Amino acid sequence: MARPIGIKGSDTANKIRNCSLHLFAQLGYAAVSMRMIAEAVGVQAAALYNHFPTKQDILCDLLQVHMQDLIDAWEREREKDESPSAALLRFTRFHIRYHIQRPDEVFISYMELRNLEPENFSAIENMRGRYEGYLRDILSAGQTSGSFSIADAPVTSMAVISMLTGVNTWYRSGGRLDVEDIEEIYEGLVSRCVGLDHSSTVAPEPNKIEDPV
Repeated sequence: MARPIGIKGSDTANKIRNCSLHLFAQLGYAAVSMRMIAEAVGVQAAALYNHFPTKQDILCDLLQVHMQDLIDAWEREREKDESPSAALLRFTRFHIRYHIQRPDEVFISYMELRNLEPENFSAIENMRGRYEGYLRDILSAGQTSGSFSIADAPVTSMAVISMLTGVNTWYRSGGRLDVEDIEEIYEGLVSRCVGLDHSSTVAPEPNKIEDPV
């Protein structure tokens, strides 16, 4: 699972990541060969192995980076002293905003999990569990305080995550609704899922999501 030594900061390695991400999202992991990636990058196929020994290493790296960037972004976004209601609205808007900006990463993070080898699958699932745990904690706090009317926090968290991430299956830039409109609609949907009166809630001020350097 560890990232190959020496690739961090490498322009070639980053180009391999970017080209592989695009190819995996467009064609599917199984249909993409190392030779195809090399052609897209503009290097000889043998040069790829200096950075990533196998195609599996590339996929694992992409998913690992995506999940770590997501976790880090939420850590910057969250406000630890917020009420469960405010935290839930913040998480809702953050999740939609972050994922809409990264359609290829989101696509392979869900569709290509099946192509990870068992050890890599387990590592990525642990990272996903950590991120989803933030939402579970918010829901559990709201359930305990009586702010939310839910039967089971873990099940509700899975339902909310699925609903929010599903935006990527239909959203297209330049459509009838902008991201702010979508955030507002989903904020209402999530509020009703936990028994909140959305008309009486105030959306938290979002922190700026920055792309990692």
